[in-house]
Amino acid sequence: MSGFAAKTVLVTGAATGIGRATALAFAAQGACVMIGDIDDRAAETVALISRAGGTAAFEHCDVGDAMQTTALVEACITRFGRLHIAFNNAGVLPPAVPFHEIVETDFDRIIATDLKGVFLCMQAEIRHMLEHGGGAIVNTSSVAGIVADPNMASYVAAKHGVAGLTKAAAVEYAQRGIRVNAIAPGFIVTPMTQPWADSQVFRNAFFAQNVIGRAGTAEEVAGTVLHLCSDAANFINGALFVIDGGQTAH
Repeated sequence: MSGFAAKTVLVTGAATGIGRATALAFAAQGACVMIGDIDDRAAETVALISRAGGTAAFEHCDVGDAMQTTALVEACITRFGRLHIAFNNAGVLPPAVPFHEIVETDFDRIIATDLKGVFLCMQAEIRHMLEHGGGAIVNTSSVAGIVADPNMASYVAAKHGVAGLTKAAAVEYAQRGIRVNAIAPGFIVTPMTQPWADSQVFRNAFFAQNVIGRAGTAEEVAGTVLHLCSDAANFINGALFVIDGGQTAH
């Protein structure tokens, strides 16, 4: 995979997990990486990239705030001169409760980060890309953007919304040099999902429906993101790539 040596990549939610693995992968391919995250562990990701000989920077950013997402893109441009690629990955998980017991503030928090956050980042990124020859955007949806699991209604709503935003933007900007795609990871072991991985009840239920018989890794997701942002994917637009080991195949 080539073509990232002269590119600048913006990654949100790169303090840990899929975001960190993807930021490291882009940097290993020569890209300059700007990280936006509310979690200060993103500084550790920058340090890992620097120690490996790469170039990265971190800006504290709440993706649910339009002023902060705009400032993040501006900081990226100020630092690196251009924004070629964006991976809108920041997200949070809700408490698992039945639909009728969801607390409104919890619903609002999930929508603000997992859906509105993607929307606001895309707006700021697209504005820049329209003026500078286009670019590639990948958004993190989920298998919850395709199917529904019980007790996760707010997350399901947000991730379905991300899939819809992705398609809408892809249609609008396809002829302006901007490609927009999304990924739909299944169960990937990260610090955010570790409590589920530690639960025997969850593992039994998960492995009963996952044909590959194991959880995925953040690095396995990162490979798909890099492909979608590469020249090899120039004819892929408005797609939702499922990365779930076959979980939703049956």
